[in-house]
Amino acid sequence: MNSDFSRRHFIRTTALSSAGVALAARIRAQPAKLPRKPNLIVFLPDQLRADTVFGESASAVHAPNIHKLASQSTVFERAYVTHPICAPSRSSLMSGTWPHLNGCTNNKGVLPRKFLCFPEMLADSDYRTGYFGKWHLGDEFSPQRGFQEWASIVESFKSVERTHHALRLHPTSAVSDYTKFLLSKGYQPDAHRGKYFSSGFGSKLPFEFSKPKFLETKACDFLDRHGLEPFLMVVAFVEPHEPYNGPFNDEHPLDMIQLDSSADDVFGEEIPLRCRLIQEFYRNKLGSRERYREVKQKYLGLITEIDHSIGAILAKLDNLGVSERTITVLTSDHGDMMSGHGILGKQLMFEQSARVPYLIRMPEQQRSLRCAQPISHIDFAPTMLDLLGKPAHSQCVGQSKAKLVRGETAAVESVFIEWAPGKQEINKQTKLASKEQISQALSESTRAIVSPDGWKLCLRDKDKNELYNLRDDPDERHNLYVDASQSDTIKRLTDEIHLWQQRVGDTLKV
Repeated sequence: MNSDFSRRHFIRTTALSSAGVALAARIRAQPAKLPRKPNLIVFLPDQLRADTVFGESASAVHAPNIHKLASQSTVFERAYVTHPICAPSRSSLMSGTWPHLNGCTNNKGVLPRKFLCFPEMLADSDYRTGYFGKWHLGDEFSPQRGFQEWASIVESFKSVERTHHALRLHPTSAVSDYTKFLLSKGYQPDAHRGKYFSSGFGSKLPFEFSKPKFLETKACDFLDRHGLEPFLMVVAFVEPHEPYNGPFNDEHPLDMIQLDSSADDVFGEEIPLRCRLIQEFYRNKLGSRERYREVKQKYLGLITEIDHSIGAILAKLDNLGVSERTITVLTSDHGDMMSGHGILGKQLMFEQSARVPYLIRMPEQQRSLRCAQPISHIDFAPTMLDLLGKPAHSQCVGQSKAKLVRGETAAVESVFIEWAPGKQEINKQTKLASKEQISQALSESTRAIVSPDGWKLCLRDKDKNELYNLRDDPDERHNLYVDASQSDTIKRLTDEIHLWQQRVGDTLKV
């Protein structure tokens, strides 16, 4: 991996240059200048790696609109999800609560209705609200949770509702809005007895019929109708999530694709068994460096695809003359290993999976501010409320980081990440361990901490622990947990994890 997370990030503090100080002062003054309540637009790609958006390696990614946004935003260089998989992470973004408390601990999780989402916490009838794209927290089809307008792109074969006692399933004959769009264009469904389109169907179509273009159209229509009112809009792309395929597969020359520096590494016995099983699965599936490069080429093409649509939506803001009173955010629900340690996808505590891009552009902001201290998605909802001029909601367990957005200083804190077992593909004929050992490893839970001074500790209930010094080992190739010289560091970080667990009502024993 061409790591953007090196020693200089720790040497650098959040102090700003003289130009940055002037910009920060101007941003702090914005609320008084705004002629009306600020707008908020959140771009939420699925499985977007941090180093494709900012840093040295980002320059190789053809995403000019995203990179321009980064050049005008506060860039959180060390932003982490609460749980490195879709539904649990989204549950924290939307509700400001931890997955272990809200019940969304795997991708089958449904966010109970007793947990408000941030438009409901905003509780301001002046705002028009819209959610366009992947939801993954229950019913995909109906406007809900404070969002007045809705466009779905993912099929949900059952409407789901979590009660106090059970998960209630309601069969539904509905199809997504994207499916209706494809049907209107004459396409014939290829799955579920000709009723639905398979997840990969849209990835084979020209850009004009793709999911990003569909969401772009819905978002721009929303802005045409409500852009002159206060609005809150989320555009949640599926891309660059697999299937790694799309209309820009050849956008990046194959001979220019660089794999992570750890791509050829083979885990040793000191690494948790679940990690070794996942690595073995992808090595057997892909087989060669060339195949990894082909997959990454398509992954980057998907980033180019969403960049086109993000650019069109931002241009619509400009054309309507509302960019200067709109807060613009880009983040992701998790990253993608994308050749790191020879693995694809997420579900792991490694930086490529658990660290995400996080950009916030304030009204009239034209230059980039950089924040190198760790920050967690648990703070997303209270931060958004604060930026919109609203008080913290009692449901949110995190804290607003609006001061950091505006270039001010704030307390430096550790961030915490959790993992609960879910579905996992492995090689059925693996010889890495016995069936009993494999079953135990796949059912492990993790609690991890990333400290401001660059340590990452991962404690597990049913598998081996890990300790990495991210300053000296940004690619996490040396597990120091068994190093006797690190006993003080391990104790300090273990105590922090246990104190955090007590504070947030987490009863897992690690």
